[in-house]
Amino acid sequence: MVCLVSMKEKPKLKDPVLIEGLPGIGFVANIAALHLIRELKANLFAEIRCSSFQDFAVTVDEGQVRYPINDLYYYKGINDERDLIILYGNTQALTSSGQYELCGQILDIAKKFDCRTLITLGGFKVEREVDKPKLYYAATDKETVSELSKMGVEMIKGQIFGVAGLLLGLGKLRGFQGFCLLAETMGLYPDHIATQEVMKLISTKLNLKLDLKSLKRTVEVTRTLLENFGLIEQPSRERRKEESQFRWFI
Repeated sequence: MVCLVSMKEKPKLKDPVLIEGLPGIGFVANIAALHLIRELKANLFAEIRCSSFQDFAVTVDEGQVRYPINDLYYYKGINDERDLIILYGNTQALTSSGQYELCGQILDIAKKFDCRTLITLGGFKVEREVDKPKLYYAATDKETVSELSKMGVEMIKGQIFGVAGLLLGLGKLRGFQGFCLLAETMGLYPDHIATQEVMKLISTKLNLKLDLKSLKRTVEVTRTLLENFGLIEQPSRERRKEESQFRWFI
């Protein structure tokens, strides 16, 4: 497997927090990351391309090609806001070995910018519609566990597949601190309500001043991107069948 990293800029950041936002169940993480990028006007500084990404590209915008990629953006916090590194992309790796290599590359980059804190995001699939989705967490340390519990987040029991789980687990082995945050979702569409609950907690935790009223617009942008890649154009039954083939959708 091969992962190539193209550094476009080397920003100077102070103790940044890495926020993961790759596609998964309900596309909660994807929407959240894109909204952070749009609202904070974050800057692209690195691109990651892996041989384990999806093996196709699509044409959009009058014939331009969009290909599978992961991007890293940075934001320098104002006043008491935290500096951020935001991971955003249109795919995860499609093999277990590819996921390990991808996570390794992401952690290597984070270390170079003195990042010590990780937050991974995703959806927690349920078979019912929910008006106010519950939030669940898994954390690297007792201090974070205590803090999230006081914020009303419930502990998740079981496995967390894909980058949302693996990045956190490998990060702990390498000295990172952090947590995975999952919101309840049926998972068959870009979920605005689930993402909104995630964004509220992230805003509070990191002292970010975000406009959540424009979140629906970010959802529509995400929907268009996913349709271009053919990820949400199938009927519901076909989508359910497809989800079972991709463990990384979380």
